[in-house]
Amino acid sequence: MSQFDFDLFVIGAGSGGVRAARMAAGMGVRVAIAEDRYMGGTCVNVGCVPKKLYVYASHYAESFHEAAGFGLIDASYQFDWPTLRDNKKQEISRLNGIYANLLKNSGCTLIDGRATLEGPNAVRVGEQVFTAERILIATGGWPFVPDIPGKEHILTSNEVFDLETFPSRVLVVGGGYIAVEFAGIFAGLGAKTDLVYRGDLFLRGFDQEVRAFTAQEVAKKGVNLRFNTDIASITKCADGRLDVVFNDGAQETVDAVMYATGRVPNTQGLGLDALGVNLSRKGAIQVDDLFQTNLPSIYAVGDVIDRVQLTPVALAEGMALVKRLYGGAETNVDYNLIPTAVFCQPNIGTVGLSEEDACKVYPNLDVYRSEFRAMKHTLSGSQERTLMKLLVDRDTDRVVGAHMVGAEAGEIIQGIAIAMKAGATKAMFDATIGIHPTAAEEFVTMREPSRRYNM
Repeated sequence: MSQFDFDLFVIGAGSGGVRAARMAAGMGVRVAIAEDRYMGGTCVNVGCVPKKLYVYASHYAESFHEAAGFGLIDASYQFDWPTLRDNKKQEISRLNGIYANLLKNSGCTLIDGRATLEGPNAVRVGEQVFTAERILIATGGWPFVPDIPGKEHILTSNEVFDLETFPSRVLVVGGGYIAVEFAGIFAGLGAKTDLVYRGDLFLRGFDQEVRAFTAQEVAKKGVNLRFNTDIASITKCADGRLDVVFNDGAQETVDAVMYATGRVPNTQGLGLDALGVNLSRKGAIQVDDLFQTNLPSIYAVGDVIDRVQLTPVALAEGMALVKRLYGGAETNVDYNLIPTAVFCQPNIGTVGLSEEDACKVYPNLDVYRSEFRAMKHTLSGSQERTLMKLLVDRDTDRVVGAHMVGAEAGEIIQGIAIAMKAGATKAMFDATIGIHPTAAEEFVTMREPSRRYNM
């Protein structure tokens, strides 16, 4: 008979935690999982899922306008924010129930409440203390908002999905995925939208040409880009609107200010400090390659360890951990060639190295590039353009980077990521017959490099 109540206690029912709990329970492990806020985690409730639904919604106005070029001339419509918001709520509620049932049906004990560490093998939830041989922390991340006057009036991704009324005039502050995506959502749904970023160009870490091209295209969609700008203070007016003062002294009155200035590991109040669990300067739980902390019984996966903040990565980490602990498999997470997408308008899809980083690794590099107006827009009237790039190590002919800005970029790059993971060479791309007419065929028809780097 085990001396512990559970073999594994998971704190946090998000992507990584749920996957680990379900897999372990399926192997006969006695598992408990505690969640106090979002069943399914950030992704399901205030992240990827509702965001993508709102991105879909924001495309319709543009699609109605483009339809005229195809003979569909009755483009009269009216956007009703409560309908979108409440339909989204209904879908998220459905998903919450699915996640809860998946956990219960797999044999997990589901505990509703905030869990904190009482010891290396003990977890407190309310007045109850549970013991476990191992504890897995999968509490994700939390929006970071800088400390400025009027901070209390700021929206984050936690609140923005469920606004009582849709703003007519909005400022989105930040330069990452969430900021760029929400600027497109607000603008597409009809709000006068400014994207405010303190740097000279958003999406730091992405390919430089992709960043510049995306800025050009996003501006075409009606988003006013304000780079090298920051907000100094926010004051609420008597009518509920917000007076915003910028760092250059300029002032504006808007309906809402959303900050998407990064996310920090959600480790506050878990009891980690008292136990001496090692944390980074940013509060991330420090783990080894086996996701084990400096306390042998405590593990962590997902955004809370601040490696790669993507839902599929958290899933992979949770699976790898369980396979090692309970399946006897020597499984590691491969962080190379992780594809990602930004659901701005148009989308970005990317896998592998940026041109700037590839030049540092591969002294003999070829860059294949294509830019064009998609076939659809020859009739739609839209001036949207598409960019595609392949980066090839000339010494081995391996494709080491693929980038796209354009419609359905994420869907296209996912397939290319598989090929690159399998070691595809440029010759293999060239030998592949394209699907015509598609934008994706351009990736297998680029024959001459546009730039060459030599050792």
